[in-house]
Amino acid sequence: MLSILRRFPSVSTILYLNLQKTAYKFINNGEQPCITACVPPDKIKESVSLARQLQAKIKAVGPITVAEYMKEVLTNPLSGYYMHRDMIGETGDFITSPELGQLFGEMVAIWCFSEWQKMGSPIPLQLVEMGPGRGSLAQDVLRVFERFGVHNEVSLHLVEVSPHLSQIQAKALCVKIYTQPTSNQQYYQMGITATNIPVFWYKSIQDVPRQFSCFLAHEFFDALPIHKFQRTEAGWREVLIDIDPAADTEKFRFVISRAPTPASKLFIKADETRDHVEVCVESGAILEHLAMRMEEDGGFALFADYGHDGTKTDTFRAFRDHQLHDPLVEPGSADLTADVDFSYFRACTEDKLLTFGPVTQRNFLKQMGIDVRLEVLLQNCNEKQKENLLMGYHMMIDEDKMGERFKLFSLFPSVLKELLVRFPVSGFANS
Repeated sequence: MLSILRRFPSVSTILYLNLQKTAYKFINNGEQPCITACVPPDKIKESVSLARQLQAKIKAVGPITVAEYMKEVLTNPLSGYYMHRDMIGETGDFITSPELGQLFGEMVAIWCFSEWQKMGSPIPLQLVEMGPGRGSLAQDVLRVFERFGVHNEVSLHLVEVSPHLSQIQAKALCVKIYTQPTSNQQYYQMGITATNIPVFWYKSIQDVPRQFSCFLAHEFFDALPIHKFQRTEAGWREVLIDIDPAADTEKFRFVISRAPTPASKLFIKADETRDHVEVCVESGAILEHLAMRMEEDGGFALFADYGHDGTKTDTFRAFRDHQLHDPLVEPGSADLTADVDFSYFRACTEDKLLTFGPVTQRNFLKQMGIDVRLEVLLQNCNEKQKENLLMGYHMMIDEDKMGERFKLFSLFPSVLKELLVRFPVSGFANS
């Protein structure tokens, strides 16, 4: 039996201390609760190296933003968490729905195919996935399109910054790989599937060719860097990360800036009612780019992530070995994540795109017909396969594990408003 703890928020109390000889206030006395045991020796070397890099930067320029910390910890070319390891699965630090079985990917594929047909099935179709993990979701989506007999009109485009994960994806998806594109091409790797579907890899969504596209992102936006802000008696202040002078090891602490930062002036809405806000500026930039592309080139998007509709506050946390972990200890040894604010997505795109959702994963999968598909699969598998299939199914639709916390959110060009009124977006009837 697979025992997994998903990325649920940790519960912590924020305490402000009035300090005389510092420009910062501590949160939780500058500490996070010790949630997991010490890092195994084989994982310490790279995380300590990254910790020293971060400490050197803080000593040179002062406390850094949470966004700077996250970006360095997750995507540092030499020591970043995502760059040189396979962190997904039972032996990794977390697991995703596409890894639980084919059902999730097939339901997403049916949604994509249905919406594509409603829009007139424009050819060619680019399937674009941001942060494709092991390639399991892309594999399931391509298989469904092949079954519908339209694979000759489809190409797959993967946005992946990790060299290690791109190799895992290539092995799962392709029978031939080419890694030496010419200088005028934006992709860094190309492959061909067994059914001759071309697959391309890019470092940035901006590098993907401009044409009609279906954009997918599963647990992608929750790993993008966030800024954290706290309401104080003096107004909004940014939460920063500093070196912990009281710690014996290379440890960090949260502090609050005494004065407003440029980010706290720019990214907090005047009517904000929460006392703690997290803003992912990078996701806003990506959404504005996608909005421009979909408005000019056509397309649609489906995002699935742990998220909320502008209601949550402090969700920044870390996971290692499927357990909550202190995000400020041994940076680079654990996954960092924060729940996605879908209301921010809506605000970034409302002048160009129609938005639907967010809806829970359970509702989406049920409305897409996951139960019917499950019955068909159960009739054609052995007892062990049935056990695995049912376990994955229940984890996907479990309200406590994913149903309420995991949300799906879709985007369409505003020019489709009348069409989408006549033909509602599949899986979003309750939005």
